[in-house]
Amino acid sequence: MRFLLEVTMDDEAWAKDPAGELGRILRYWGGNLRHYALVPGDGSAVHDSAYREVGRWSIEDTP
Repeated sequence: MRFLLEVTMDDEAWAKDPAGELGRILRYWGGNLRHYALVPGDGSAVHDSAYREVGRWSIEDTP
């Protein structure tokens, strides 16, 4: 299995404070992962501080 996180860093929130914005996303999802079984197929959209969808995380099988 592998955990994948993809975030697009090209909207307004990223221009102001990219490290702060990414840190907020990582803290939020780090704390929220306990609500998932973390099995292949699990995943969710990732949102920036303005609640715009900027990416996705997922759990995938490895070949």
